[in-house]
Amino acid sequence: MKTGYSKQIQERINGADDGTIFVNSDFADIADSETTRRNLNRLTQIGMLRRILKGVYEKPKYSKLLDEYVAADPDAVAKALARSYHWTIVPCGNTALNLLGLSTQVTAVWSYISDGPYKTYEWNSTKLEFKHRTNKEITGLSYMTSLVIQALKTLGRTNVTAEIIQTLSEKLSEDEKQACLKEATESTDWVYETIRKMCGGETQ
Repeated sequence: MKTGYSKQIQERINGADDGTIFVNSDFADIADSETTRRNLNRLTQIGMLRRILKGVYEKPKYSKLLDEYVAADPDAVAKALARSYHWTIVPCGNTALNLLGLSTQVTAVWSYISDGPYKTYEWNSTKLEFKHRTNKEITGLSYMTSLVIQALKTLGRTNVTAEIIQTLSEKLSEDEKQACLKEATESTDWVYETIRKMCGGETQ
């Protein structure tokens, strides 16, 4: 039986893109957590996986250009942790600006608001920070709507230029814009007004 579990776990990893982050719960439909943990440890030992944090593994991605393995994507690690603990998370601060292409500044700490507890994680030179927030800041909003709201709040009203509105407008698909217009109605007036401009709606 164990070999059957091992084969299925390995096939799932083989079928994923290089750079994919895995947590134990990603294999919950195949085996129990102890069996999964043993298999992931074995695959780490043979070099098929790389352990990032306890219970968090990466299928390494090799760069021919750099001739080395690429560092794990902190945002993918954050999403994997959220998946594992059933948290809803949204990037905030400079992390939100970076992910939307509004800042090129390298962030020392990848920050997220979360409906889970306050937590920090560190590996190599990367730090993740999850800040607890009330559900109303997170629940009922799609990922992109939440991300845009957090980015605008980080910038502040006086720093939102026409160029930033244009960048956001180009970043979002039409479906994401429609979702933003529907979902962001409860946000601060100036934030919603900015979202309307970004989505091509009329403002006062």
